[in-house]
Amino acid sequence: MKETCELIDNPDKSQYEFHLEGETPRLEYIKAKDKIYLTHTEVPPVLSGRGIGSALIGAVLEDIDRQELTLVPLCPFVALYLQRHPEWKRLVLKGITIA
Repeated sequence: MKETCELIDNPDKSQYEFHLEGETPRLEYIKAKDKIYLTHTEVPPVLSGRGIGSALIGAVLEDIDRQELTLVPLCPFVALYLQRHPEWKRLVLKGITIA
């Protein structure tokens, strides 16, 4: 992905967002105390195939790390990202296995 995207945490909508080319790729979450549940990733079709979803997840994981939250990945795309980037598995709640 060549565009530079600023990560926006939109707590009113319980989602992280990029604002790109008039579109809003997003990663929905539920925060509960020291845990964050990533529930759904959505990239508008016009932006698909450009690595934007992966860039969004990477930026979100950096934010989760900075906030010292524990990750519960419920979104299949997030789980796939974690398989491909095992260095982030350290954020995942103990007892959850990402194959």
